[in-house]
Amino acid sequence: MNVRARIGRSRILQPLGFRDFALLWTGMTVSLIGDGIYFVAIAWQVYELSNAPTALSVVGVAWTLPNVLLLLVGGVLSDRFDRRRLMIVSDVVRAVAIGAIGALSVSGQLELWHLLVLVAFYGAGEALFAPAFQAIVPELVPQEHLVQANSLDMLMRPLGAQLVGPAVGGVLVAAFGAGTAFLLDATTFGVSAVCLWAMRPRPLPPRAELGVRTALGDLAEGFRFVRAHAWLWRTLCAAGVSLLFFFGPVEVLLPYVVKNDLGGSSTDFGIALAAVGVGSILGAIVMGRRGVPRRQLTVMYTAWAIGIGLIAVFGLATALWQIVIASVIRGVGATVGLVLWMTLIHTRVPRELLGRVSAFDWMMSLSLIPISFALTGPIAAAIGARETLVAAGVLGSAVICVLFVAPGMRESERDVAPASAYDLARGDADPGTEG
Repeated sequence: MNVRARIGRSRILQPLGFRDFALLWTGMTVSLIGDGIYFVAIAWQVYELSNAPTALSVVGVAWTLPNVLLLLVGGVLSDRFDRRRLMIVSDVVRAVAIGAIGALSVSGQLELWHLLVLVAFYGAGEALFAPAFQAIVPELVPQEHLVQANSLDMLMRPLGAQLVGPAVGGVLVAAFGAGTAFLLDATTFGVSAVCLWAMRPRPLPPRAELGVRTALGDLAEGFRFVRAHAWLWRTLCAAGVSLLFFFGPVEVLLPYVVKNDLGGSSTDFGIALAAVGVGSILGAIVMGRRGVPRRQLTVMYTAWAIGIGLIAVFGLATALWQIVIASVIRGVGATVGLVLWMTLIHTRVPRELLGRVSAFDWMMSLSLIPISFALTGPIAAAIGARETLVAAGVLGSAVICVLFVAPGMRESERDVAPASAYDLARGDADPGTEG
């Protein structure tokens, strides 16, 4: 049986039959492995420079703040220019920033202020990439394959960034130091850029009167669309507030607990991150096979509430295996919710608005993360690292539950019901249903 026939028989692999999506997927997969390496390397590098949660909190703010501030710019650009070229620029910027961190670390000259400056450029590069990536996917595969494309995306994100990448990163840091791990991460962005360059150019239709006023008008148009749909803006609020509670504590305090309370190594931390990846892979496979459920919002919010709530286990764990089990289940919940969310965005938002709506999605989701990083260190110092993790899981899950039961969400559930297979095949799913 040839490769094309095998792809045809596996629903989740069907989008790989489209050349440009396969190239995008290949480059993304390699760079995601690099991301997983980065997550281990940056935590261990910072704790080698300063063994205090506050230091990693500050680095987290420097990374995420430029990302949040520039996301709307990235969204406008992705609706005006070739999205493929924007992603290439993003890959080059991030490769240079991470490569510089690696070179400084290997030479023994890296200081904390170097990290703060260079991760800021890294975050700025991400702001260009995220909206363009989310907006280009519907251009590469037919609408009836979007669920599979998003499931495949969510299969490779945990496989690369949370399973293979952290496992490789943990071994690399332990054997050769964080600098070598950073250098390998930088090369993965080069591979991604080459794959993007090999894709066919997909310029957007020409638009008149491009300028500052039009750019502001573009943002206003995207905002009006988001505000007009309850399922959209309420979910963005839920994501933003819940991430405020749990993102900083997980990123800053999980490696701290593994290293200092459980006596673990960088390899152990890599295993903890990889466990999330295992769960995410399982969730992506299930979604790729089962497709979209009738009650999308109910399944999505339930999966997220369970996944976030399990963060409390990180604060209660007395052994690494407890963190691993909680992480696997957490990964399933996060991925099931994200596959459903991306499919909603791709099928309910007009193509010409996808870049801007995606930017609002990323911005609203990430806007409070710098604050989350900034607060984590002081709160952990005041009440303890473990207590902060327990509170993060409980409060983050509570936010999801409260916003889901808020008035009006039941009506939104009916409005975002999946289109029939016939409508999806024709591309007739209504992208602008009112909430």
